[in-house]
Amino acid sequence: QVHLVEYGGGLVQPGGSLRLSCAASGILFRAYAMGWYRQAPGKSRELVATIISGGNTNYADSVKGRFTISRDNAKNTVYLQMNSLKPEDTAVYYCNANLGIANYWGQGTQVTVSS
Repeated sequence: QVHLVEYGGGLVQPGGSLRLSCAASGILFRAYAMGWYRQAPGKSRELVATIISGGNTNYADSVKGRFTISRDNAKNTVYLQMNSLKPEDTAVYYCNANLGIANYWGQGTQVTVSS
């Protein structure tokens, strides 16, 4: 059974930092493209960042230069380091594991950026 469990969400002031983690089990982690998506109230889920098995990364324009995605295949974990956070980054952040027809989601973790 596949499980993706996110950690690290919370409340942070504008300009602050958070690090999200997503621990995967039940999949051959190193083969999967991993990603972070987010969904703000009243909006559609959107891509934040992805990292493929070879390590290449892709970011939404809105987070480039502020967020960094990384993975540790030995720990079956993907990370999202978020710096210089803005109120518009407030959303539920979801971890995703994708390998073509196999696509899995975590339960989400809330990130709130507010003073």
